[in-house]
Amino acid sequence: MHRPSRPRCQPGSTPGATGPPHHDGDDVTASRRPRPAGAGPARARAGAVPDLAELAGRLTERDRELCRLVLEHRVLTSVQCAQLVFASPVTARHRLVILAGLRVLDRFRPTWQLGQGSPPWHYVLGPAGAAVLAAERGSSVAELGWRRDRALAIAHSPQLAHLVGVNGFFAALAASARRRRDAALAAWWPERRCAERWGQLVRPDGYGRWRQAGTEVDFFLEYDRGTEDLGRLLSKLDGYAELAGVSGISTPVLFWLPSLGREASFRAVAARSGVPVATATGEAGGGPAGPVWLPLAAGRPGPRRVPLAALAGL
Repeated sequence: MHRPSRPRCQPGSTPGATGPPHHDGDDVTASRRPRPAGAGPARARAGAVPDLAELAGRLTERDRELCRLVLEHRVLTSVQCAQLVFASPVTARHRLVILAGLRVLDRFRPTWQLGQGSPPWHYVLGPAGAAVLAAERGSSVAELGWRRDRALAIAHSPQLAHLVGVNGFFAALAASARRRRDAALAAWWPERRCAERWGQLVRPDGYGRWRQAGTEVDFFLEYDRGTEDLGRLLSKLDGYAELAGVSGISTPVLFWLPSLGREASFRAVAARSGVPVATATGEAGGGPAGPVWLPLAAGRPGPRRVPLAALAGL
């Protein structure tokens, strides 16, 4: 299918009003290749936040990049931090403890059900990290839009599990790219940034651009936890069809579903769509970069699962 060319957005510029953005400077992977249950947020540590002069000699560029990611995406688990910027989970655990001690990051563990094991630490930007990022931008912490109470409020939000799931999807893509020389997660926009751009028509859980072996695919992500009825899930496609009509660009909409049964039920009611659609589930085996995607094509029973890069021609 012929797709209109996209205006390419240079790093630091403002994308246009229609069509998916093209942020070559957003590459998430290019520079990074190789308490008890219910405890809630960790208590504020005693002592003042380390000053900027002290932090200048203690923070690496990797630490700063992690701060930028946490600010942009609100919360990342220790597993996701390791996937995004660290060489190994062990290195990640050790460094994250140091960053929490410096108050560069704050952390908490959510409540978990008996028998499920202890959840990973969840990290948000801390006061020292906010001060460093503000200094990088030549602004104040207030201008950065950061407040510690707001950052930690996600620990009590009913949307925490959904946000962690969305971030886990993109972190898994970044991890896949870091294991390959020919792949990159070239763009990763969170829900808030998508809403600012397309909120009058659609509010995806994320927008991404995946590059692999010379192929590039843009996509919107709808991350489903099985909490919405299928009718509500299906109705979202109308907005994407309208966006495609306005922009002249038909961007694939990817539905990540919690089970094979949920996927089959959704595909049964979404047989006709005005935009390219593909579905996948973790139960299919493998991460989101691999051959887990089923393109939605009416009249073609039993399509085979394909890798994410193969959706470029959808």
